[in-house]
Amino acid sequence: MLAAVSPDRVIGRDGGIPWHYPGDLQRFKRLTLGHTIIMGRRTWESLPRKPLPGRRNLVLTSRPLDGVECFATLAEAVAAAEGELFFIGGARLYAEAFGVADCIDLVLVPDEVPVEGSVLFPHIPDGWVAGAAEPHPDEPALRLQRWRRG
Repeated sequence: MLAAVSPDRVIGRDGGIPWHYPGDLQRFKRLTLGHTIIMGRRTWESLPRKPLPGRRNLVLTSRPLDGVECFATLAEAVAAAEGELFFIGGARLYAEAFGVADCIDLVLVPDEVPVEGSVLFPHIPDGWVAGAAEPHPDEPALRLQRWRRG
């Protein structure tokens, strides 16, 4: 699971990401290239380029979309995925993916974003253990924190 979160757990606002850190976008690309990414419909609709190139894009949605593989349930999408798999948002997908993911890779963003009207990362359920927050190798303002099942 990959997510960038503000101190108040904001992950999205106004149909997009409310900050811009090019080094973190490059890290996301490095991590996901050649792999399968699973996202919800709103995340798909927010992408500037569809599909994200060099990755197998899978979308959870109740209605078919052009240009992408769609699945009605997370279980169906996970069953169809091959190799390494990344859950990339949004909030409803993250909440459901806690049950199947083996790690949560958070980018801790220092930006303060109004919570009202924003999309929030769900509370991480019991059973997950946080690793130490470490400097982001490509963006000095950011920190990385990996969570694993306890």
